[in-house]
Amino acid sequence: MAAGRRPPADEPECSTMHARIGHEASVPHHHVHGHRERAAREKPASAAFYDVDGTLVSTNVVHAFGYYAANRGRLMESALRTAAVVAGIPAFWAADQVSRALFNELFYKQYKGISRDRLIALSEELFEKVLKPAIYPGARDMVERCRDTGARQVIVTGAIDLTILPLARWFGMDDVIANKLEFLDDVATGRVIKPLIAGATKAAAVRDYCAAEKLDLSACWGFCDSYADYSMLAVVGRPTAVNPDFRLRSLARSHDWPVVDLR
Repeated sequence: MAAGRRPPADEPECSTMHARIGHEASVPHHHVHGHRERAAREKPASAAFYDVDGTLVSTNVVHAFGYYAANRGRLMESALRTAAVVAGIPAFWAADQVSRALFNELFYKQYKGISRDRLIALSEELFEKVLKPAIYPGARDMVERCRDTGARQVIVTGAIDLTILPLARWFGMDDVIANKLEFLDDVATGRVIKPLIAGATKAAAVRDYCAAEKLDLSACWGFCDSYADYSMLAVVGRPTAVNPDFRLRSLARSHDWPVVDLR
């Protein structure tokens, strides 16, 4: 997989501008949510793909589920479920060290028994009370600068689609590529519909999305914070490491990728 390149000086470059600030065909239809009003407009030739946890916001999926657990229903049931999440954190951490996909698969089993309607309602509360206050300073400006280039704006996340849609609307995203829970009689089974979006599979999702939408990968941007998402940055032509961990920062320097700190 070829590493991304820095854009030449005569190209619009939302990523490097942010660094100075400092601050459905081959795509599975159940993973992509789009604002279809854009169909009336001329399709852009490129897109900007954003990771969420650690890139746009300082929270993560464990915080999200912790909120659901504490607010899903009866007091005792909520307390027990919250305690189960806390007790499971070491196991989640260990799974994440082995595989982000394994982490997601284990973690989303905790959603078993939550109704679809309750999940939707809590997603709006989650955004207002947890995600919105955690949005990094400068994150919206970063997105707006990329939007000004004419690129389509797309979130790519291992989070559940219902969880992330309010955040996507706030940023004015065009599409969301995310995991989708399986429901039986409108109650979550604790399983995620395949393929799982996590780590290296994000790169495949980005490639498939660009193929389906006839976008030029070499003209696309990517924004991620974690070494686990390195492949998503490597697959696009204009990668940017945002709030990078040590390993990603080192790789960004070796590839001469822009590094942005929004924290």
